Amino acid sequence: MKKPTSSAPSQRMLRVGEQVRAAITQVLQRGDVRDPLIEKTVISISEVRMSPDLKIATAFVTPLGATDHDETVAALNRNAKFIRGRLGNALRQMKYMPELRFRDDTSFDNYQKIDELLRSPEVARDLDEETEE
Repeated sequence: MKKPTSSAPSQRMLRVGEQVRAAITQVLQRGDVRDPLIEKTVISISEVRMSPDLKIATAFVTPLGATDHDETVAALNRNAKFIRGRLGNALRQMKYMPELRFRDDTSFDNYQKIDELLRSPEVARDLDEETEE
């Protein structure tokens, strides 16, 4: 009998992803990474998604105050193996240390676009018409 496949992450994937996120955050806060771009940028890690086999961790990052996010994401990807090596103490319970991949987090931009749409005069007019009925 074939198992049903689901696109939703399992509880284990979510739990491990949160542990990896916390561990990466600690490494970046300690300043272990000796890259000028990473050292001078405050980086927010909003989410880490794990592959089903827990061997690949994709971290979604937002460089705060940086104009070019691509440069910061590229610098993180250049230093991914070093950061992975520093995660050992925080993730010693894992059988395999996951390969790290960094991606730019665009969810904040999406939230801003939705907020702008909701505040637009057209939507406000439609909402006023609904409340009058």
